[in-house]
Amino acid sequence: MVRGDGSLTYKIKVMKILLTGANGYIGMRLLPTLVEAGHDVTCVVRDRNRFRPAPGLLDKIEIIEFDFLQPENAIQNFNKKQYDVAYYLIHSLGDTLTTLKEYELRSAGCFVLVASLTQVKQIVYLSGISNEVNLSKHLMARKVVKLVFVNSGIPYTIFEAGIIVGSGSISFEVIRDITEKIPVMIVPNWLDSRCQPIAIRNVITYLHKCLMNEKMFCKTFEIGGPDVLSYKQMLLEFANIRGYKRYIFSIPGAFQGLSAYWLYLTTSANFTIARQLVQSMKNDTICKEFEIRNIIPQDLISYRDAITMAFQRIEQNMVVSSWKDAASSSLTRLDVNQYIEVPVNGCYRDRKWIEIDKEKADEVAARFFAIGGNTGWYYADLLWQFRGLLDKFVGGVGIGRGRTSDTDIEAGDTIDFWRVVVADHKNKRLLLYAEMKLPGEAWLEFSIVETEQRCVLKQTATFRPKGILGRNYWYAMLPFHFFIFRNMLKGIAGIK
Repeated sequence: MVRGDGSLTYKIKVMKILLTGANGYIGMRLLPTLVEAGHDVTCVVRDRNRFRPAPGLLDKIEIIEFDFLQPENAIQNFNKKQYDVAYYLIHSLGDTLTTLKEYELRSAGCFVLVASLTQVKQIVYLSGISNEVNLSKHLMARKVVKLVFVNSGIPYTIFEAGIIVGSGSISFEVIRDITEKIPVMIVPNWLDSRCQPIAIRNVITYLHKCLMNEKMFCKTFEIGGPDVLSYKQMLLEFANIRGYKRYIFSIPGAFQGLSAYWLYLTTSANFTIARQLVQSMKNDTICKEFEIRNIIPQDLISYRDAITMAFQRIEQNMVVSSWKDAASSSLTRLDVNQYIEVPVNGCYRDRKWIEIDKEKADEVAARFFAIGGNTGWYYADLLWQFRGLLDKFVGGVGIGRGRTSDTDIEAGDTIDFWRVVVADHKNKRLLLYAEMKLPGEAWLEFSIVETEQRCVLKQTATFRPKGILGRNYWYAMLPFHFFIFRNMLKGIAGIK
């Protein structure tokens, strides 16, 4: 199109896009790219209270609350709607092959039903590279999804990636945990398996540029970065970038069960994810074809540059999304809403309060909103870390998840072995739910109550025991609670 001054302008074709898994690691990165390109985006999430896009995006998108494991509600939620493209960025959380297949089949089948109802013209799916031989349970389940889309009768574009490198990605965080914590490693020789890591920026470019590109209809593309590295080389290169001296020695043998447990204990991954990672690392995951590079040419970011860029985002507190804040970092399919109201009956409580200066209320609130992670717990951090280690040994999530941001916190985020249920900055209230292994359920709440005469910082620990074991646990912990909770409250209040 030509303007009156003779210059050229280009009209962008606005598409209606259905983005599933919008609050996941990839979905949160893809969403702003789609919106900035001018597309009309509808985000599908299981729990809208845990969906936290940037404030500037909220008035530009539509949100639908829907669970693809409940296909009976599809017509109710999507009747009379139409979309051009639908992204499938959902990953099921089953632990066994049977459960994984069941979840994946049900979820993918429901997605195809929704795509048919809404007259979708292209399905876009991000999966994993596989060598088709001795597939891990996780990759075999992903293959099931691929077959559902291939046989759906709807044009599809499938991307298969190996390791995705970016701030907050599970691959990045696991490599970071191992490299920073362990100076000398004795590892199975399958760590010599090769992979082709790809930067998150390159992945998002592929996912965006494929929109309604007919050259990519009904095709599967393997995507990877410019480097082919062994997992051992990735660890050593990461250490080199960060200035660490690390030594890795390989020994023959599979040791998959032991390796999964070791990965679980030394990283922020729960055991289910650790086992899936170990199973996936036993084979090479490198690209066998490169057709995508001709269709969507772009500068592929090296592994070294991807790591450097990830740390720049972390240092600038600009991590858009993290796998730890997704439900997959929990040990259950968490519905935050059910924990918002702290129970009263049948519960034990530790209530403490302290009067503070009204003029310092915002400063004090900022302290409890920054609790955990790098900030710590304001008292006895070593005991908190020891509790996290014990939790790991009994199959819990441990304390290694930390926080995505040292300053920002919202409902659904993780804080060590807690999950944020309420983060009400306006009313100065933070409510946490414990995801550690416990013989019961636990909540920890901080709030500031102001009246005309007084300003009070309140701290309440609530425990709902399960049976005699739960009651005994509470009484056994009382001596620790007396010192820890009292001094933690003083630390938050700024009293030394």
